[in-house]
Amino acid sequence: MPRIALGVAYDGSFWQGWQTQPSGHTVQDQLESALSRFLAQSVGTICAGRTDTGVHGLCQVVHIDTDVQRRGESWVRGLNALLPDSIAVQWAQAVPDTFHARFSAMSRTYLYLVRNSRVRSPLLHGRAGWVYHALDLNSMREAAQRLLGEHDFSCFRSSQCQAASPIRTLQSLQVDQYGDFFLFTFKANAFLHHMVRNLMGALLYVGQGKHSPSWMTDLLAQRDRRLAAPTFAPDGLYFGKVDYPLEFDLPAASAETALFSHLGFSPPRY
Repeated sequence: MPRIALGVAYDGSFWQGWQTQPSGHTVQDQLESALSRFLAQSVGTICAGRTDTGVHGLCQVVHIDTDVQRRGESWVRGLNALLPDSIAVQWAQAVPDTFHARFSAMSRTYLYLVRNSRVRSPLLHGRAGWVYHALDLNSMREAAQRLLGEHDFSCFRSSQCQAASPIRTLQSLQVDQYGDFFLFTFKANAFLHHMVRNLMGALLYVGQGKHSPSWMTDLLAQRDRRLAAPTFAPDGLYFGKVDYPLEFDLPAASAETALFSHLGFSPPRY
């Protein structure tokens, strides 16, 4: 049966995460409902990575199997006509049956946007995290370097995490400043439940001077979630992109470019 891959963007503020729920108020439920109407048959989706309530998607990748034939542009326009305003298909492409949205992924990238300002902005509610204490860029960059590589990330793992192992490989962690905004870019082979939000809590503690960058090394060694910082809010967290083998020839774009394109601005870099 032919397989189609879809790139999907969504504002997670309106939904109870990605994964289907009895309430039907999730991104997956909305997408599958639109697909069923568009194709006149029930269709299940497989995604690259689940996101929690309040977490946004810049390019979630899903695949479906269907015999229905449609042009790529018809997939995009037809589905978007049936989806709520907060969810939109960005592209559609036929892929071989060897492609799997989850298991073919080589890495996943998350971004967290934080506004560092004395007063919160109501216009950025849900789109960016907010910290009013001054943040030190160099301290957070040094702390980030201590997290790179393969580690036991138990201290940054949710108590509800169902992963069989806490071992993950953090391939890169970049911290950039754009005026009042700090952008954290996490790339790993896979992430534990709440791992990014828990890492954010610790990085921001370091940025505010509550701990030195070496605290990250201590937390990794202690493997105790109770010793780390509180889980940070989901407001500015974005599922940025998924990297697949080149043989699948899927559309590729910078997650950072996609973020600022969706937000409609690109602040000056410091």
